[in-house]
Amino acid sequence: MPSTVSLSIEDHIAEVRLNRPEKLNALNPTMFEELTEIALQLADNRDVRAVVLCGEGRAFCAGLDLASLEMNEEFLAPFRHGSSSYPNRFQTPAYLWKRIPAPVICALHGAVFGGGLQVALGADIRIAHPDTKLSVMEIKWGIIPDMSASQTLRDLVRLDIAKRLTFTGEIVSGSEAVELGLATQLSDNPYQEAMAMARTIAEKNPQAIALTKALYEQSWHGDSSAGLKLEETLQSHVIGSSSQDEAIASQMEKRAGQFAARSFTRFDELSKS
Repeated sequence: MPSTVSLSIEDHIAEVRLNRPEKLNALNPTMFEELTEIALQLADNRDVRAVVLCGEGRAFCAGLDLASLEMNEEFLAPFRHGSSSYPNRFQTPAYLWKRIPAPVICALHGAVFGGGLQVALGADIRIAHPDTKLSVMEIKWGIIPDMSASQTLRDLVRLDIAKRLTFTGEIVSGSEAVELGLATQLSDNPYQEAMAMARTIAEKNPQAIALTKALYEQSWHGDSSAGLKLEETLQSHVIGSSSQDEAIASQMEKRAGQFAARSFTRFDELSKS
C-alpha cells in the first residue's frame, strides 16, 4: 500500500507531502500515524535545516475523512478518560511541527479545512495561493477544534477573530487569511515560494536558526523575566561558537556558509545543558 504521507530530504531540506489526492488529502488514521512518525523523525534529524509541508493534487487537506473513523470506545477513550500525556494522539499530527527545531514552511492551496487547517497552523510559516479556502470547520460537525488549535491559533489571530472563525465555521480565501493572520503571505505558486524560502533558510547558520525558533516557541507567552533569561541562555549555545565564526567568515568572504549540523536534537535538550 502506498504511503499516505511522503518524505524526501535533499540539500538539508525535507519535503513532507500529504498523499491522498483522490480524497483531497483528507486525514484518516494512517495519516495521523504517518504524520506523527515523520515529525518525530525530523525532530531527531540534525542535518535537516528546513521543512516544506505540502499536499498532492487539488488541495492541501480537506479535513478529517469521517468515513474512515470508527467512533468506538478506543477512539473515544481520550475524550472520556483523558490522555496520559500531551499532545495526545489526535493533537500530535498538528502540534509536533512546532517541536521540530528546523523551521517548517507550509504551502497551501485548494481546501484547507478543519484538521487540515490545524496541521497547517503547527507550521512556522504558511504561504497560500490567493484562491485557497480555509476554515475552522469543526462546528459543522458539532464539535470543537481538538488537534491543538487552542495552542496555535492564539499565536496568529486576535481572540475575537479566533472565536468568530470557530463559532461560524466560515470559509475564507487565501487573501482574507493573510489579512486575518491565518496565513503569512500569498503566492501564485506556494510550493515554489516555500522551497525558495527553505533554500534561503538552509544557507544560514542552522544552530542559530533552531535556537531562534526555540526562543520564540518557549518565551512568546511567558513572563518577561523568564523570556529574557531564556534569550541569554540560548544565545550562549551559539555566540562565539564555530558555527557563528563560519557565519561571519562566509559573509566577509562573500561565499556560501559551510555549516555543521546543529549540536542538539530536540528543544528539551537545551534545558538540560
